[in-house]
Amino acid sequence: MKIIVGLGNPGAKYAGTRHNVGFMVLDCLAARLDAAFSREKYQGLIATVVTQGEKLLLVKPLTFMNNSGDCVARAARNRVSSPDDLLVVADDVHLPVGKLRLRSSGSSGGHNGLRSVIERVGTDAFPRLRLGIGEDATRADLTQHVLGRFTKEERPAIEQMVEDGTDAVSCFLASGIGKAMNDFN
Repeated sequence: MKIIVGLGNPGAKYAGTRHNVGFMVLDCLAARLDAAFSREKYQGLIATVVTQGEKLLLVKPLTFMNNSGDCVARAARNRVSSPDDLLVVADDVHLPVGKLRLRSSGSSGGHNGLRSVIERVGTDAFPRLRLGIGEDATRADLTQHVLGRFTKEERPAIEQMVEDGTDAVSCFLASGIGKAMNDFN
């Protein structure tokens, strides 16, 4: 079984914010796979589908960003045989708007959601897809930036990034992290 996790914050208040691009990619992937987030389990919204002969669990944590690891650890426990079977999709303020970066492992890079996942799962040796939401040098408070909405000018790049991110996840599922990194980084 593989698990794909999109990080974000639950609720209408946060829909469409910079911090929720992980949810956006999961929603796009679910639509492509004709899957629905129809259950709550492990403190998250869950969609299960079989693709390419393998069971796939899509997870959107409902624990809010800073506690995402609680949901991810519960979902992964006894379901993945290797950290390589877990892919976490998250925003990244250090990447320009619209840019993707896949990694097979690594630090949290200062991202509280990834930090929580690393702490609760007990390793940083899992693949992750980072989605560029850009920095805002004019804002002293990073929280306001990540919880803010994209500008009208940024929206086309974000829509394309969500599509490209979904393609990258599909490539990961079909061919593994190495091929996905070669094709999308």
